[in-house]
Amino acid sequence: MGHDHAHDHTHGANKKTLIISFIIIASYMVIEAIGGFMTNSLALLSDAGHMLSDAVSLGIALVAFTLGEKAANYGKTYGYKRFEILAAVLNGVTLVLISLYIFYEAIQRFQNPPEVASTGMLIIASIGLLVNIFVAWIMLRGGDVEENLNMRGAYLHVISDMLGSIGAIIAALLIIFFGWGWADPLASVIVAVLVLRSGYYVTKSGLHVLMEGTPQNIDMDNVIQTIQNTKGIQSIHDLHVWSITSGLNALSCHAVVSGQMSIAESEQLLRQIEHDLEHQNIHHMTIQLETSTHKHDNSILCEMKAESSGHHH
Repeated sequence: MGHDHAHDHTHGANKKTLIISFIIIASYMVIEAIGGFMTNSLALLSDAGHMLSDAVSLGIALVAFTLGEKAANYGKTYGYKRFEILAAVLNGVTLVLISLYIFYEAIQRFQNPPEVASTGMLIIASIGLLVNIFVAWIMLRGGDVEENLNMRGAYLHVISDMLGSIGAIIAALLIIFFGWGWADPLASVIVAVLVLRSGYYVTKSGLHVLMEGTPQNIDMDNVIQTIQNTKGIQSIHDLHVWSITSGLNALSCHAVVSGQMSIAESEQLLRQIEHDLEHQNIHHMTIQLETSTHKHDNSILCEMKAESSGHHH
C-alpha cells in the first residue's frame, strides 16, 4: 500500500507539472513559429517544430496520465497504464520524422541561403531560451524526470530545445556581425541532430517496455539469487520480469518447495520473498508454489537456460 500511495503522489505532482509546462511551451511555440516565418529563419522554424513536438509530447503525457488513472476492469485488467508507453513511442517516432524534414530543408538552404531578419531572430531565440530554462526548472522541481519514462521524454525535449535556442542565438549573431547566411541552416541541422537523438532514445525505451523487456533497473541475477536463497525454496522456473508502465515492474515465477510445508509456512515464505524483492524495484509479484512432484512443461525460461547452458536470462 505504501508504494501505491507514493506512486499516486508523484503521479499527481507529475500531472500538475505537465499542465503548467504544456501551457507555457504551447504558447511560446506559436510565437516562435510566427517569428520564424516573419524573419525567414529556418533555425527558428526548426526550433518551433521542436517546440511543437514538445507541446505534443506534453499533451500526450497528460492524456496518458489521465487515462492511466482509469480503474482496471475485466476487459483491461491492468487498466490503461500502458497508454503512457504507447504515447512515448508515438512521440519518439514524431521526433525522428521532424528531424528528417529539417535536414531536407537545410540542404536546400545551404545551396542558396535566403535573406534572414537576424535582429528579430536573435530576440525571439533569446526569449525562447529563457522560456525553456524556466520550463526545465519547473519540471526538475515538480516532476519525476528520473524514473517516469513519459516525464523523462518530455524533459529531454525541453533540454534539447534549450540547445536549439542557443544554436539559433549564435546563428543570428554570426549573420549580424559577419553576414554568414549559412549559419542559419547550420544551426537548424544541429537542432535536427538533437531532435533525432532524443527521438531515437525515447522510441527505443518505449519499444523495450512494449516487447516485455527486462526493466533497466532490475538485476536478474540478483532477483534469482534472492528467491533461490530464501529458506524453503528448492528451485525456480518460468521466471518473467517486465514493466507495466514507468516505475511499475511486475514478476511472475514458479517456485518449487518441499511437500511437507504447511499453508502458514508457505504464506510466510511468500511474504519474505515479496519483502526482499520490493527493495529490488519489483512492485507486483505472482509466485506459484509447487512441490517437486508437480509436472511442468518446458517453460520459455527453461528452454533459454538449456540453450545458454545454465546462464540465467
